[in-house]
Amino acid sequence: MKKFDILPILFGVVLSIIAGYFMLRSAPADSAPVSTIPTVKVGNLSWDQTEMTIADVKTFANATGFVSQAEKNGGGLSYEAGFVKKPGWTWKTPYGVPAQDTEPAVHLNQAEAASICRFYGKRLPTDAEWTSAAFLEQRTNPSAGYVRGERYPFPGGANPSVSHCLSGCGNYKGLAPAGALNRGTGHVAAGTTKPGVNGLVDMGGNVWEWTSTEQGSGYITRGASWWYGPERQKESDVESKSGDIAVVYIGFRCVS
Repeated sequence: MKKFDILPILFGVVLSIIAGYFMLRSAPADSAPVSTIPTVKVGNLSWDQTEMTIADVKTFANATGFVSQAEKNGGGLSYEAGFVKKPGWTWKTPYGVPAQDTEPAVHLNQAEAASICRFYGKRLPTDAEWTSAAFLEQRTNPSAGYVRGERYPFPGGANPSVSHCLSGCGNYKGLAPAGALNRGTGHVAAGTTKPGVNGLVDMGGNVWEWTSTEQGSGYITRGASWWYGPERQKESDVESKSGDIAVVYIGFRCVS
């Protein structure tokens, strides 16, 4: 082969190498695992419409080998004239018996909640983000009963009728086995109640939700739970809890 005949071949090889280099540079990073939870756009954030579910925590645990602190401790906490450890109560078995995949994931501390959100390419909301989404209607075309730009007293709207709480909310029945709790009936499955402000579900009642905002020695939780009446759901109610606590009525949801 003559010397000048090989030049086009070498030139083509060089072009292929350069092209491959830039393809690698521009290729997207591995995408995060896909959550089963539907999302709702509120302002510039994409919100999980419901609380984090047991199904999605199972995916996280199977992929990472995650074992929660409550599991290591032999059980999470419930309140019975003070916090008490409940043997066998974990995110998999919130009341000591196997739970539905659609139930909210509880018995997870704040750091564990944050790590699960990161696994899905998301994060915990700040307190300001949480209250904006829960009380200020921002949809261009809100569903019936809601008005764009209006700030509501409850995450469910003008009243707490769409929420699940101890009393004064909707007519929902919690999933705790009979006799498991000394107060209330426990949480309902995620997505059971009707959507509230911005189309989000269970921002009031069902389970408290961790935020990323520190207050004192803990983190702010929002929304109250089945344990309380609707008065705890209001925007003025700012509750904080130690970040290492794992309780039967505290869950979370993620944003991106």
